[in-house]
Amino acid sequence: MTTMPRRLPLTLALAALFALPAQAQSLVELYESARGFDASYQSARAQYEANLAKAAQTRAGLLPTANLAANAARTNQDNLSTGAEREFDTRTASVTASQPLYRPANLATAEQGDRQIEQARAQLQTAEQDLIVRVSQAYFDVLGAQDSLTFVQAQKAAVAEQLAAAKRNFEVGTATITDTREAQARYDLVLAQEIAAENDLRVKKLALDQLVGQTGTQPRPLALPATLPALQPEDVNTWVQQAGEGHPGVQQQRLALDIARLETRKAEAGHKPTLDLTASYGRTRFHNPVSTTTQPNTNTTTLGLAFNLPLFAGFATQNRVRETLALEDKARADLDATQRNVAQGTRSAFFGVQSGLGQVKALEAAEASSQSALDANKLGYQVGVRINIDVLNSQSQLYQTKRDLAKARYDVLVGGLKLRQANGTLKPGDLQAVNALLGK
Repeated sequence: MTTMPRRLPLTLALAALFALPAQAQSLVELYESARGFDASYQSARAQYEANLAKAAQTRAGLLPTANLAANAARTNQDNLSTGAEREFDTRTASVTASQPLYRPANLATAEQGDRQIEQARAQLQTAEQDLIVRVSQAYFDVLGAQDSLTFVQAQKAAVAEQLAAAKRNFEVGTATITDTREAQARYDLVLAQEIAAENDLRVKKLALDQLVGQTGTQPRPLALPATLPALQPEDVNTWVQQAGEGHPGVQQQRLALDIARLETRKAEAGHKPTLDLTASYGRTRFHNPVSTTTQPNTNTTTLGLAFNLPLFAGFATQNRVRETLALEDKARADLDATQRNVAQGTRSAFFGVQSGLGQVKALEAAEASSQSALDANKLGYQVGVRINIDVLNSQSQLYQTKRDLAKARYDVLVGGLKLRQANGTLKPGDLQAVNALLGK
């Protein structure tokens, strides 16, 4: 009698472990992965850092400036009258500094920099919201493609059973060849649908993998029965009001209007005087390598005020003011257009989610009705009061309803995120509510 090696159970356990499917990822996990990989979001973050540095440059006009200059030269002098020749070296060094005291244009530029920092934050917020929606859409696109493939395969199995039943009934003479041919035609159609569903799932997974920077991603499916969250608040005007207050797009246009007003102030400052505090210190040293005569060395210190008053610039300042006033009107019109578009987009997204919730309820009822209709047609076919095509049509209706129901649920979840994006309140924390609806 042979004995089993002791290492065999461990080997079987390891084989079973590696045979398990990869652990499914939640929506939040894939979003965090996309934040560190997605090229569009990384580009937006880099642009944000660049905008901050650019805005900080505008403060330079209010701060002092200092410069160091040095010079060394050798001079040869020939006196043509006496024939004397003189040669000496000159070395100079100076430090100059200037502090603006009154420069209204520089002050307006610095205030523009503060607005540009706020603009950069709003632009980054827009990129973050866009990433949330793109990841969520890709996530549920994969789940929808998986459901479609599952339902097509289930329909294929049901049609195969019906085809086998039709063949048996034809062989025993209780059904015509028409039932067999109808079932065969439906089976061939489902095979084509299965091929298309497999390819669609493959493409959707590749898109999700590329977005999050992983391979072989496996989203966690929606837990069933699913209870979708209702719209809170239920008043569309409340959502529109929130959009007017905090939408990053509206904020950017509002800040653009402030920057345009400050640009007008800068243009008007072309008529105003400027006043700077200046200081300098310089040292000059002379050296004659062939003469014993001591050359004088000088130190120079200067402290003063520099005043400048523009008198006439060929009407350039007046025309610049007219230009900035027109651009200010343009910025104001752009702000109005953005506010209207955001309000319209928020209303459309709100009613889309509201309609989606109604569709989910209707499709849930249709699913139950389609299942009852299929059961009744199967029973009728068995007793001879229904024909094979009735059963096949009922099967197609049931699985089509299941696909539509699954898609409607995903559309509601993504639509809720798009609604928050439309009114500008979408945050990464909103994914937690969706994440809670997924299976463990």
